[in-house]
Amino acid sequence: MFTLTLTLCAMTACSVVWAGGGQDAAGGQGSAAPAQNRNGLLIKNDSELPDTYPHAPYELRFRAGGGVPVLHWRLEKGALPPGLKLDDDGLLHGQPERAGEFQFTISVRDGDQPPAAVQKNFTLRVRSALILNWKKEAHVNGSRIEGSAEVTNTTAEDIDLTFIVLAVPPNGRAVAIGYQHFLLTRGTVERELPFGENLPHGGYVVNVDAVGEVAARNVIYRERMVAPAALQVTVGP
Repeated sequence: MFTLTLTLCAMTACSVVWAGGGQDAAGGQGSAAPAQNRNGLLIKNDSELPDTYPHAPYELRFRAGGGVPVLHWRLEKGALPPGLKLDDDGLLHGQPERAGEFQFTISVRDGDQPPAAVQKNFTLRVRSALILNWKKEAHVNGSRIEGSAEVTNTTAEDIDLTFIVLAVPPNGRAVAIGYQHFLLTRGTVERELPFGENLPHGGYVVNVDAVGEVAARNVIYRERMVAPAALQVTVGP
């Protein structure tokens, strides 16, 4: 059996409290069998821990079965996401500082003499809160450079988004060829943001920037793309 309290968006877990058992949130069996040792001591949590995203409050309690009280938990190998810590009582908590996939080994030992101990490998994915990708890669159309990007908000919060696209010639005097400022609501998936402008003859490197703010928590998310090669406008003055 397990108990689960989650606050999550459409795509990923956000603030998480998990007291895991042998089943996942949908009620199915976990992907890995519990690690077990003397005194029937075992770690019940599934190997795949609930996802989160940078700066989101995260709280997860490791659970054990069997053993002799009192139990003590610690990190054996690998690294926790920066910003998270594991307490001796099995509480993993904090706010992850950056995205990434983190693999680590957690152990628990009981109060027997000598103590029984068991360990298990875990994976925790900290996913990007704001995802920026090309929809239509920047290209030349006559005297115009145009294209589109797509943005995704994986969080459970609305993000105040500023989207700006700059075409930068060799002299460094950037020209804005796209700008939008709007509220990117929670759970938005692959919203297309077109851009384009007529430009003078010359070569341009296209830079796409998305900056999202959650003012209530004083959090800023930034994502950037640069076109793989300079674009040449050959039509026009």
